[in-house]
Amino acid sequence: MNFTPIASSSKGNAYLIESEGVAPLLVECGIPMRQLQERLSFGLSRLAGCLVSHQHGDHAKAVKDMLKASVDTYMSIETAEALDVGQHHRVNLIEAGDMAAVGEWLVLPFDLAHDVPTHGFFIAAPDGEKLLFIPDTAYIRNRFDGINILAIECNNIEEILSGNIVSGHMPVSLGHRVRRSHMSLERVISMMKANDLSKCRQIWLLHLSDANSNEELMRKKVQETVGVPVYVAQS
Repeated sequence: MNFTPIASSSKGNAYLIESEGVAPLLVECGIPMRQLQERLSFGLSRLAGCLVSHQHGDHAKAVKDMLKASVDTYMSIETAEALDVGQHHRVNLIEAGDMAAVGEWLVLPFDLAHDVPTHGFFIAAPDGEKLLFIPDTAYIRNRFDGINILAIECNNIEEILSGNIVSGHMPVSLGHRVRRSHMSLERVISMMKANDLSKCRQIWLLHLSDANSNEELMRKKVQETVGVPVYVAQS
């Protein structure tokens, strides 16, 4: 299984998951359709489907264009209703805790703590490898075993965020929202310690804040914690 970030920031998110011999899977479509097509090395018709975690534009901007392109798209009923696509025949409604087959992939959605209904995805390839995808959330309720690739939001460092609030560079209300809906480095490390990462071979840090993060420090701290290669997804 291979995980390839196409875009990863508050401006837009899209990620490609591939496994030999099966149709690839897109997770998120939060950039304009034209950019998405340019960054993929193949036509959209090759996709097994597209998973959408929640309604925010940086994760779902191109949903209607994906549907027009006849790509099967998977999301919660709340997300479908918010995006006004609930009646489209290419929209497949999924629920937390219920396994879904997307082509030859198996996908287990689970609820996250964001400011709108949001799913994370535990994804299994036909060869048995598993990828845990965790987008925008304040924390993780679930525990997972057998993770081979972890792709997780690591939005901010608490010390930097607090400093920006105190100095006035970030409004207090916005700082509180970030804490309530996005993962800090400290919470990411806590999550990793609480889960079985003995089979994990690769970690990707997603959706870093421009103002409240330090890419190299985040990568270094996570790698010290887990002892496997850690990569930062670029915007």
